[in-house]
Amino acid sequence: MLYQHELGQQPLAEVITGFWRVRTATEPAREMAERLARGAAAERERLDAVIGPALHHWRLDRVGAVERNILRLGAYELIMERDTPASVVIDEAVELAKRFGEAEAASFVNGVLDAIARGERGPREDDTA
Repeated sequence: MLYQHELGQQPLAEVITGFWRVRTATEPAREMAERLARGAAAERERLDAVIGPALHHWRLDRVGAVERNILRLGAYELIMERDTPASVVIDEAVELAKRFGEAEAASFVNGVLDAIARGERGPREDDTA
């Protein structure tokens, strides 16, 4: 939804409506997807300001549109949906990157979101051994 919204320059409400015309999901999954898409779109400037410093030697406008929107979605969840463990958010974003991104997208997304998680939430749960 975020990718289509950015590239198509359509209002997000239209993108969401069109998205569900061709896809199905359970009501809880649909509600979550819409909540995350709306939240990430509404907080785009704030998210971009957090993502930028985590890119290390990249500019956000040079990151592919798929990866950029996966990063926004993941950053939104890390910052605003704190009930979801950081490892879950990052794993889901990595899976999206593997499925829809370029060859190196998964490791790139993992590294950037891990840096954001550490900055926003401190060390990850699995780092405390």
